Amino acid sequence: MRIMGLDYGDRTIGVAVSDALYLTAQGVTTIRRSADEWRALEQLVREYEISEIVLGYPRNMNGSYGPRAQKTQEFAERLKSAFQLPVHLWDERLTTVAAERSLLEGDVSRKKRKQVIDKLAAVLILQGFLEKRRCNV
Repeated sequence: MRIMGLDYGDRTIGVAVSDALYLTAQGVTTIRRSADEWRALEQLVREYEISEIVLGYPRNMNGSYGPRAQKTQEFAERLKSAFQLPVHLWDERLTTVAAERSLLEGDVSRKKRKQVIDKLAAVLILQGFLEKRRCNV
């Protein structure tokens, strides 16, 4: 069993998956938002034997919630219903910024950054959740 991390956006969904020991997060793919997104998610849930989902939850820098947070909550409810799995909302403030910085430091081209930024953000979301979980055990 593994945990899936998702970075839910308007155009794409970045996907990461934990290892079986829940120590590390690996980027898996970026799903284009379309009518087929649920089929793609279902395939990944089965393929990786997902037991829980961590969904990046956007908050404003002052801790308040904006319209994007409402959409994310609705998506979380759909995930729970579709897969009958626990869905954890994880504060994703600055994860995209951190992902962008990491890619810039790695001298990744602008074109390549656009292709992997959401997947890397999902990795950061999931890795943060895994680390917090280890501290609480």
